[in-house]
Amino acid sequence: MNTQTQASETQEPQILPSFVAGKWWRPEDPQKIADVRNATTGELVARVSTDGIDTAGALDHGRTVGQAALGQLRIHDRALILKQLAQYLGEHKEELYEISYATGATAKDHLIDIDGGIGTLFTFSSKGRRELPNANVIVDGAVEQLSRDGSFLGEHVYTRVPGVAVQINAFNFPVWGMLEKFAPAFIAGVPTIVKPATPTGYVTEACVRLMLDSGLLPEGSLQLISGAARDLLDHLDARDHVAFTGSAATAQSLRAHTNVQEKGVRFTAETDSLNAAIMAPDVTEDSPEFEAFVKSVVLEITAKAGQKCTAIRRVIVPQALKPAVIAALRERVAQRAVVGDPRDSATTVGPLASDDQHFEVLRSVRALIDAGAT
Repeated sequence: MNTQTQASETQEPQILPSFVAGKWWRPEDPQKIADVRNATTGELVARVSTDGIDTAGALDHGRTVGQAALGQLRIHDRALILKQLAQYLGEHKEELYEISYATGATAKDHLIDIDGGIGTLFTFSSKGRRELPNANVIVDGAVEQLSRDGSFLGEHVYTRVPGVAVQINAFNFPVWGMLEKFAPAFIAGVPTIVKPATPTGYVTEACVRLMLDSGLLPEGSLQLISGAARDLLDHLDARDHVAFTGSAATAQSLRAHTNVQEKGVRFTAETDSLNAAIMAPDVTEDSPEFEAFVKSVVLEITAKAGQKCTAIRRVIVPQALKPAVIAALRERVAQRAVVGDPRDSATTVGPLASDDQHFEVLRSVRALIDAGAT
């Protein structure tokens, strides 16, 4: 290895860029920097900072340039672009796989996040072309007569939201989580500003870069903020919409923002879930339902290392079958759950995505044990 190559390989990663107002941006002299490390090796994979980012400028770019560009297209036009974008990402998904390994994701986990996200684009594209009119206005129901003589009529229509769709996403699905929000906003003709979670935001950045490189997206229809955006809601108003995925506590703090409470900012949240697998009382140990139940529980607690909003958190079974279920779960976990480097084909459970997640799991396990669990 020559000296020049060796020096470049040991150089610290640059600050992860954001894409705002039509250009890639990095802070010039950041004071607050978050280091993001490889979930398996602990090596530094990204540095994140948004010191000095022009949040207001990004919003203005979306409301003006993005709105104008998307408004030149109709619903079916935008839906067709989603299909073409899905095809393009499908051709480049191996690049995303390679980057996603650093989050602790296994080859099968890539299928959930990356292939799942691409599949979401295909689905929304199909629904947009099949279920919606080729227009920019959707009529909701028939004309209603509101006066006896017919001189006063009413009809509901849906039109494009005139602002931007701000999408604040969780760490566990850096691709799928973004694309499932971007797709409906794009079909609706609303520009998107993506704000991914910092621990896996470098995967989102790579996906956004591919989307922009495709040349398929109208100018201003997609922007990216890589890192903290604490003043983001300060600049929003009744034209805009926020879609948040994450903890209930964070959602509550965002929902309490003055602009949400008093200025009409639309706010929706997908927060902490509490899912259960429930075994019916007529199931027996030798029935196919018993085996299917055990398989489903183990799959849900091992896929993505359990880091899914749909993961099963409680297993509820008839008292008489509890020992048999515990034994079957223990046996299947021993057979199927191989913890290790996600690049190893034998690994079925990679590491958790970050130190924060690691310590949170340890705290939760300790709380269970302190409460009497084994």
